[in-house]
Amino acid sequence: MPSATVLIVDDEAQVRWSLRERLNVDGYDVLEAGLASEALERLQAIESIDLVLLDSKLPDGDGLTVVKRIKDVSPEIQVILTNASPAVDTAVEAMKLGAYHYVNKPFNLDEVAMLVEKALETSALRREVRALQGSQVREYAFDAIIGSSPAVQTLKATLGRVARGSAPAVLLTGETGTGKGFAAKTIHYNSDRAEAPFATIAMSALPEHLLESELFGHERGAFTGARLKRGLLETSAGGTVFFDEIGEMTAGLQARLLRVLDEKAFRRVGGLTDLRADVRVIAAASRNLEQDVSGGTFREDLLYRLQLTPVALPPLRERQGDIPALAAYYVDLFNRELARHVRGVSPDALRMLEQHQWPGNVRELRNAIERAMLLADHEWLQPGDFTTLSRPATLAAKGESYG
Repeated sequence: MPSATVLIVDDEAQVRWSLRERLNVDGYDVLEAGLASEALERLQAIESIDLVLLDSKLPDGDGLTVVKRIKDVSPEIQVILTNASPAVDTAVEAMKLGAYHYVNKPFNLDEVAMLVEKALETSALRREVRALQGSQVREYAFDAIIGSSPAVQTLKATLGRVARGSAPAVLLTGETGTGKGFAAKTIHYNSDRAEAPFATIAMSALPEHLLESELFGHERGAFTGARLKRGLLETSAGGTVFFDEIGEMTAGLQARLLRVLDEKAFRRVGGLTDLRADVRVIAAASRNLEQDVSGGTFREDLLYRLQLTPVALPPLRERQGDIPALAAYYVDLFNRELARHVRGVSPDALRMLEQHQWPGNVRELRNAIERAMLLADHEWLQPGDFTTLSRPATLAAKGESYG
């Protein structure tokens, strides 16, 4: 990884020279220090140090103390400890303090260079993940929920309370197209789980045996040709698993999910050992789960667990005052995505949009504006550009898939 800066801290000049010459070959900028105090001064004065190769025994300081000081200065700096003699306890303690790895002297210079490369790749990956998480936090900020109607203000307040809370289960209800998937991500990226994974599993997308494996994983040999697979409950540890259309879940999976919520434990398919499920469950339903309970297709005890934290998303017809702001947002969005230059929705067209009942809710509005912008050849969208809205509402929404 060229252009990275490595600080070599060792009281032996020959060791520093050997390491510097080898790392220079790979294009690194190399700094040197012979004492712990000198190393800490350089770290304080130079912001661009990416990695420290640190001798565990220095004339004026213990390596473990220096590792801790380095991490106090900047947790982002990678540290590789070098030991004059094998000392497993020291190495283990250093890694607990945040060191990336350790290597015993005398070391192979090529192996050290490879270790440096891997450590810096890890740092780069972490920076990319944090940048992505930062963009997601901005994308799913409460202010990103378009509208100022009383219904939206109530929704924002409710999502804020849920995000800050610690309830293990959240149930999002609302008609198709009201934005339950967006609400789930808003909760996740504004919670203390924001830096952990967010995973979605769609109940209607896969047959039961594949859903079971996707969610819980399976052991090697669980079925013919099966290799070990970690499910979403494992790979999303510390984060959130979003169950889209929970009402479609089969009875067998409902029983297993209930155990996850009650005991925070599960087993892989074919497994004999319990594993811990450290995830928050967010479930979405566009159907009436209480009716499903009465009909015997949904477990009442599971519904009780999910309803610990209920969030109802309002349909668009109950927040029609937000349509102008939503329309302006989507016009701007599709101007960028479609390289168009539409100035907005004309007053006549806007009145038509405000009078429509929107059975597909916000998703239908988005699709209507996208279609209009694809076909329109004028600066302002006109009523005639929204051809699908001239049909009966049930037909206009037929065939759409709103999440």
